[in-house]
This record gives sequence, C-alpha cells and structure tokens, in this order.
Amino acid sequence: MLQSRTARRRWLAAIGLVSVSALALSACAQSDRGTDSSGSGKVGGTFTFGAAGAPKLFDPFYATDGETFRVARQMFNGLTTFKPGTAEPAPELAESWSPSSDGLTWTFKLRQNVKFHDGTPFNAEAVCANFDRWYNQKGAGTSDAVSQYYVDNFGGFADGAKPSLYKSCSAKDANTAEVVLTSSTSKFPDILGLPSFSMQSPTALKQYDADNVQAQGDSFTFPAYATDHPTGTGPFKFGSYDKANNTIELVRNDDYWGEKTKLDKLVFRIIPDETARKQALKSGDIDGYDFPAAADWEGLKKDGFNVQIRPAFNVMYFGINQAGNPKLQDLKVRQALAYAINREQLVKSQLPEGAKVADEFIPETVGGYAKDVTKYEYNVDKAKSLLAEAGASDLTLKFYWPSEVTRPYMPSPKDIFGAISGDLEKAGIKVEAITKPWNGGYLTDVDQHVPDVFLLGWTGDTGSADNWIGTFFGNPENRFSTGKSPWGATLAADLKKADSTPDRDARLKVYEGINKQIMSEYLPAIPISHSPPALVVKSDVKGIVPSPLTDEKFGPVSKG
Repeated sequence: MLQSRTARRRWLAAIGLVSVSALALSACAQSDRGTDSSGSGKVGGTFTFGAAGAPKLFDPFYATDGETFRVARQMFNGLTTFKPGTAEPAPELAESWSPSSDGLTWTFKLRQNVKFHDGTPFNAEAVCANFDRWYNQKGAGTSDAVSQYYVDNFGGFADGAKPSLYKSCSAKDANTAEVVLTSSTSKFPDILGLPSFSMQSPTALKQYDADNVQAQGDSFTFPAYATDHPTGTGPFKFGSYDKANNTIELVRNDDYWGEKTKLDKLVFRIIPDETARKQALKSGDIDGYDFPAAADWEGLKKDGFNVQIRPAFNVMYFGINQAGNPKLQDLKVRQALAYAINREQLVKSQLPEGAKVADEFIPETVGGYAKDVTKYEYNVDKAKSLLAEAGASDLTLKFYWPSEVTRPYMPSPKDIFGAISGDLEKAGIKVEAITKPWNGGYLTDVDQHVPDVFLLGWTGDTGSADNWIGTFFGNPENRFSTGKSPWGATLAADLKKADSTPDRDARLKVYEGINKQIMSEYLPAIPISHSPPALVVKSDVKGIVPSPLTDEKFGPVSKG
C-alpha cells in the first residue's frame, strides 16, 4: 500500500523488523489475564510480528513505505477506512458522508466521544486542523519526496505553485466537518482511508513541531513527532522503537473508542531476510510474518501454520527512466525491452501460484481495464531487430534492484533481477547491476532518476484507475521521466480529465482508451505481473483478515 506505499511515488509499500533481544518480549506472549467472554481468544499477551524492513518514520503523512503504514494502521484512524478483506470504502471516524450535486462539497458526520491518545478531543475542528496541516506545508514539506501521497492525490499546496484539489475545511458544528474541493474526482473520499490521511492530534502536532522537515542534501530529517510521538486515535499507542535491537513496541489503548484490543502489546521485529523470518516463526520467536516465499507455502501449512493468501491487487513493473540514457526515449528501444523479457517464464519460476503476466498496469478487477491492449510476448529476435532499427544494438543499462525488502508483488528481488537481466543479455543488452537497500538509497535514487531501468511495483490503495495509472503517469516529472517524451504532458492531462469525469461509465471508457495508448503508443514502463501475496501466522492466532490492500489491522487479534 507506495508503492511501496519512498520519494515521489508511493509504489512501494512494505518492509519489516528483527532483534535477538526481542525474544523476551515474545516469551511474554501469554499473560494471566484470562480468556475473553466470547471465547474467541485469550485476553492479554503480546503479538510479535516479523516484517521485512524498518519503517521510515511514524508520521504517516510523510510516509511512503509499507512498514511505516503497517505500524501506522494500528495507531491511527482515518475518516474512512476499507471494509475488511476488500477495497470497498467504509466508515471509521466519520460515521457517514455526502457530496453536493457537483461533487465539490463533502459533509462528514463524525463519530462522537473519541479522543486522541494524548486526551485531545476528536471533533470537526481537529479534522480541519489535519486538512489545513496537509495543505499548508512549507519548504521541504512541499517536496513530493516528502509529502508524496498528498502530492499524488491532492496536488499543490497553499503556496499556489501548483493547483490543489483541496480548497477548504470548516467545522459546521462539533460533529460536522465540511470539506470543499476545487474539482470533482473519482478518488474522494476513498483516499481518506489511506494511512497518510489519518487523523492526528492537533495538540501533539503543535507540541512536537511536526511540520519541521529539513532538507539535508538529497535526504530529509524529520522532527521528534515523527520519530517518538505519533499520536492518533487507534487501538494501540506508540511505546518505543529500539533501533539497536530492531524492535518496535505498541501498547494497548485502554481508552479506544471502538472494540478494544485483547492484546497488551503489539511488537514488530525487523527481520530483513525471509529465511530468518521463517526460522523465527518455527522457533516460536515471532507469531507471524509477511510475504512468505511462495515455495514455502505448502511446507508452512504442513507444519501447522496458517498461510493466509490475499487477492492479487498489485502490479510489478520494469521501470524505465527516459532522463538517464537518451536511447530510452526511443519507443522502439522500450518495445525491444518488452519483447526481451520472458515474463511468462518469470511468473512460472519466481512467483506464487495464482500469479499471472500483466498485460497492462491495472488488474482486471479495476474499472478501466482494457481487454484488447497491445501485448509483448517473449521474442528475442524481435527485440534485437528493434534495437538495430533504433541504432541501439550496443545498449548498456544501469539496472537497479532493491535489497533488504520483500514486496507483495516482488517476493525475491534478487532472483527476479537475475531472471530479467539474463533475458536482457540474451538480446545483446549489457547490464550494469546496482543494488541498494530499499530504504537505504534505492528509492531515493529511483526518484532522482539515477537508474536507467529498475524494479518496482504497486499495491493498489483503492479500486480507482486513477490510483494506479494516475499515480504512475499523472506527473510528467515522475520517476519514468515521461516529460522527456512529446506525449508525457498529453498523457498527464488525459489522466486528469478522466479522473474528473463525473459519469462513471463514461470515465471507465476514457480509462480503457488511455490504457490502450499506454501499451501501444507510449510504453513508459513494462508491466510484468500481478501476484497474490500471503502472510503466515501461528495456528493459535485469531482475528486477522487478509486484505488485497495489505491493510490488515491487528486490533482484533488474539492468541490461544
């Protein structure tokens, strides 16, 4: 869920956690608090979850990575959420909402008697304080490398440098907030269920100078709020982050407005290596982990673990940066790359059962999917011929792949890189392999147009086509550098027009046409596959509902 969700685009989403000293925490998993009256699991204890990397920070507004979002989902609520196990929007801190006839004014009726973790009341003023915080970012905070999700979904800020979808927010009374947009959009209010747009305590944001983001060269530093004082309304509160031992601890929020969690603590352990995560599960050091290797699914099931498979709601793609190597600005060269990659074999050899080759950048379940796009089946001779026609038979590419990460769409980046680089070399393309940690330079380099080609993907936030191809190609300055092609601005404008088309059927027809153009006339990147990711937990863990958005909430979890 960026993506990824990073810098410019969320597409990134996920990472995780490990530590030897955390063994004592998992040993405390069973407490003496007894069993809940429903019999659905013991009350108390610690649920310890292993994931694939460290979170970037704990302020979800500035987040772009899946591990920040995973932790944030447990501490924060949004005005909307998603119905468990689906991409369907549902009420959360807003009990209901309604738009004006032109789709510009949205009225939210708010849940009452809700407090933030610091005791600050949640009300319409708090809602507007959050919207205004997003809109009034200054300096480094306006960089799409910092406020990526806002830029992707709302556009510009109060400085007026770029148009903004957001216009204003007003508190009509304590429990009614009115949000005014500058144009209608297919993605509102669904996007308010994304972790980036969680409601945060106005008191804590001010107390800990939450907006004081500073640029340091090509990177950024974040204030104490983002590292030590995240304050939401969720079932868990922030406890601590022990970086030495790679352990994050959240504690039960006894004042939670909804059904309180049965757990005393929720612990995340950063375990970058998937094999190490599996060993930690088998030894009892953790209670579950994300993205088990597909080859391990059957073995884990036989060992008595519960492998929960999510619906495939993602795309892995071979990214192309047209700003790096000028030869990549030639459509024939990009088409040659598409013909050179044996995607069918890659899906069979590297991805789990149920994965399939992606013919375009959205799955069939997203409205706007076009059935008759141009397809690029594996053809080495065709690839070589196109390269020769383009005068690029001597093509050399800086090919980036990420380490210290496992993504829903990319279970083993190293192996996938190996398969694709081997295919490229068969077509006569020289590959300069470069790897960096996901949150240790990889995403930064990709967003700053350093690689020629790279591996990335996206797990959808919502079922809107805008959330997919709008996110990828709606900005000509994106990581694909589509602005280097004469069609880049046209594609961005067409995507914006499609998103603002109020009639659903007409909008989907427009998206179908755009998807056809992307695959035939533009080909800014190469879609590789759609893959069903999984998570695995011990047999005594109850309450987790697999989400196509990787939007699992651990509040309902119990053990035993």
